[in-house]
Amino acid sequence: MPSEVELGSPRAAEVEITAGPSATPLSRTLILLFAVASGLAVANAYFAHPMLDVMADDLGLSRATAGLIVGATQLGYGIGLVLLVPIGDLIERRKLVIAQSLLSVLALVSIAFASNGAMLLVAMAVMGLLAVVTQAFVAYAASLARPSQRGEVVGIVTSGIVLGILLARTVAGTLTDLSGWRTVYLASAAATLLIVLALWRMLPHQPRPASRLSYPQLIGSVFTLLVEEPVLRIRAIIAMLIFADITTLLAPLVMPLSAPPFSFSHSVIGLFGLAGAAGALGASRAGRWTDRGYGQRVTGIALGLMLLAWLPIGLLPYSILWLVLGVLVIDFGLQAVHVTNQGMIYRVRPEAQSRLTAAYMVFYSIGSAFGSSSSTLVYAYAGWTGVSLLGAAIAAVALVFWAATLGATPKEATQAIDAAE
Repeated sequence: MPSEVELGSPRAAEVEITAGPSATPLSRTLILLFAVASGLAVANAYFAHPMLDVMADDLGLSRATAGLIVGATQLGYGIGLVLLVPIGDLIERRKLVIAQSLLSVLALVSIAFASNGAMLLVAMAVMGLLAVVTQAFVAYAASLARPSQRGEVVGIVTSGIVLGILLARTVAGTLTDLSGWRTVYLASAAATLLIVLALWRMLPHQPRPASRLSYPQLIGSVFTLLVEEPVLRIRAIIAMLIFADITTLLAPLVMPLSAPPFSFSHSVIGLFGLAGAAGALGASRAGRWTDRGYGQRVTGIALGLMLLAWLPIGLLPYSILWLVLGVLVIDFGLQAVHVTNQGMIYRVRPEAQSRLTAAYMVFYSIGSAFGSSSSTLVYAYAGWTGVSLLGAAIAAVALVFWAATLGATPKEATQAIDAAE
């Protein structure tokens, strides 16, 4: 196919970027290390959710602006997705993940010793910027795996990410009650330092990717994909809306649960993060359904569930059981749509998965920042009813947008995959 590999052509550069070293067998210990490292990295971005009230009070931030703590993290994460994730196509991944993890230790220590709101927000943004190492761990593990075990390896590492997100709230709440919110970040810094030592000793070296693209060209190609691939644009916008929806729930949740009549401790509030575990486990089947050609149907049902979930969530003042039910339903819907989104996106350009991930996750970060910042502001002026109405409105917009773009989604992204392929 001379037209695809002609020297100097864009396609030739693309081929060289995606051509990696031959995969090597992975031990169970190394796979587990990838899972733990990625789970801890992503947990750093979620620790603040159950501690927003005490962090804001300690540093003199108003409750109305407490959501900016999470918003700064998500803003940094979004920038990191664009500027850092694609670097894995230019330098050795081992050096990349070790360097980012070491810098994360410094960011976590800075958060723990923040003396005012401005210092905290800057440190949170830097920590979010470096937390994108999670995406590098997934790509690294996949590149080391044999084709026959690649799906299994990626699944295990992704499970570490999901577990990190779910446990972050529980761990943060417990440590906050025991010794204050600053202990959470100091403990994470110590754990990350141990992970760095393990990575340095266990990660294998890989040859540097032979890419002709410069760094600016590589970054630019992320945005080029958004222009060229309609399924990426559509699913990225859906991701932005669903993650805005879930953070609209999670960011202000500590406010009503820590106040009368509930007056729950931060340890108990952190346990509500685990309520989504059942939903996450159930939604894991969404990938299989997408492979069978039911991706659009799964998306519609899941988005409908996210909208309906706000009815029991809105009934929180009457019973805590309504909230538990709502969290289970909305998390199931979120995970199902997220898995379906990725399944569809990776079909159209499998040779550009890291940059597809970067482009997609930028919209995730934008949505998360909007949801966390706007929901705490709405709660300050309209209470839990206002938050519930905002969440329902975002879910409704997502459902309408999905329905309106059904005809614009390429068939190759939605049709069933032949089992023989």
